[in-house]
Amino acid sequence: MKNRLKVLRAERDWTQAELAENLAVSRQTINAIEKGKFDPSLPLAFKVSRLFSMPIEDIFEEDTSG
Repeated sequence: MKNRLKVLRAERDWTQAELAENLAVSRQTINAIEKGKFDPSLPLAFKVSRLFSMPIEDIFEEDTSG
């Protein structure tokens, strides 16, 4: 799954650790999501959406490249 998490985080000058704390997950989870190695659960995707005040589909999108 593609996502804009790294860009959105950088726009706010947040570290991965700060974002992780805001979402109650580990920094490693944020790293894996940003690198596309881990797709967030639906509840976590909703938390991200609320945190950034954006629709989920503006943050995450299906990777159709293969």
